[in-house]
Amino acid sequence: MNFIDYYKILGLDKSATEKEIKSAYRKLARKHHPDLNPNNTEAEEKFKQINEAHAVLSDSEKRKKYDQYGKDWQHAEEFEKARSQRQSQSNQNNYRQYTYTGNQESDFSDFFESMFGGGGGFSGQQKSTKFRGQDYNAELRLNLTEVLENHKRTLTINGKNIRITIPAGIEDGQTIKIKGYGGDGIQGGPKGDLYITFSLLNNTSFKRDGANLYKTIEIPLTKAILGGEIIVETLSGKVKLKVQPGTQNGTKIKLKGKGFPIYKKNGFGDLFITFSPKIPTNLTEQQKKLFEELENTGLK
Repeated sequence: MNFIDYYKILGLDKSATEKEIKSAYRKLARKHHPDLNPNNTEAEEKFKQINEAHAVLSDSEKRKKYDQYGKDWQHAEEFEKARSQRQSQSNQNNYRQYTYTGNQESDFSDFFESMFGGGGGFSGQQKSTKFRGQDYNAELRLNLTEVLENHKRTLTINGKNIRITIPAGIEDGQTIKIKGYGGDGIQGGPKGDLYITFSLLNNTSFKRDGANLYKTIEIPLTKAILGGEIIVETLSGKVKLKVQPGTQNGTKIKLKGKGFPIYKKNGFGDLFITFSPKIPTNLTEQQKKLFEELENTGLK
């Protein structure tokens, strides 16, 4: 398996903050999203790498292991355990010691090769050490409207069907772990885990921020001046809103509980509506005269 520099994939250096990682991921995922690059295999592969990089670097424990062990980070625990065993037996055996100095990736590769049966020099006891299987990373693309409620989905991973429950309100870029659905363990070790990163395409007219939704709605100029009622679409259906007389451009109202589901909680965020009075164009002569008459009354 070729080594992938996750920091390079996201265009970051090792000092990047969590906020910078999230921001870089969202920007690149949007740029290379398969839905925006149909039939583009290069963009699809790049999108997979971006999701894989985000799944590791956004998790503090995984990132720590990756920073220390590079391409062998998934076997960090096994490495430490085996190294500890070897050090305790150093007075009885003249085995080569592996010490990580930050520039010895070949030592790690040689180490894991020998641990997995590719090299000699280990005692029978060490060869029988059980190793956890490799973790798998997968990406699942969904429309925003598909996560309005909990629902079950069957995925096919490496030829196996896995039925999972997708929680309502899950975030774009969020990763969940399915324990025991990764690669097979070595020498009887436990299976790895499956990490699924969600990529959500906003197929609505709303802007989402967590559990809250935002939308700007144009209203007739006469409604803004005189007041009245309008019908507004929400994710849960149509609602009737009252427009106050003299409503100014940019006026905001909140519809409590009409937003997005709150992740793993029984409840919803709020919907924030911004009013934008529509200035009429292509007025008839009669309509222009009416506005002129209003202007002459001193209306401001």
